[in-house]
Amino acid sequence: MSALAAYGGLFLAAFLAATLVPAQSEAVLAGLLAIGHYSPAALIFVAGTGNVLGSVVNWLLGRGIERYREARWFPVSAKSLERAGDWYRRYGWWSLLLSWLPIVGDPLTLAAGIMREPFPRFLLVVTIAKFGRYILLAAVVL
Repeated sequence: MSALAAYGGLFLAAFLAATLVPAQSEAVLAGLLAIGHYSPAALIFVAGTGNVLGSVVNWLLGRGIERYREARWFPVSAKSLERAGDWYRRYGWWSLLLSWLPIVGDPLTLAAGIMREPFPRFLLVVTIAKFGRYILLAAVVL
């Protein structure tokens, strides 16, 4: 596999996994780490960057899409969004440290946009959470 395909595929998997599209980036990262042909630091950087940018898309969607939450095509179930909103109202921006979690993490980043979380703080906290997950995964695999 070429380096471009490996890094590009990892970026795409991580980006999609952070949006509301169901995808799995951890398996891709673990597989590439296990192969041993690629720099672990570069793989973590690519996966983290893709995942953070996917979360930024959710935040942007949250800023403008909330008025459509009852529409049939809305990408998050009312139950997931309500749970994320409850967490967000209860714990505030600290809840974004859980943005790496499956099921609730992506709606949390959408809820942050809906709740008008300031972008600089959103970006900082989500970056810590997302990169932290990939660093931990790399430590376990290696």
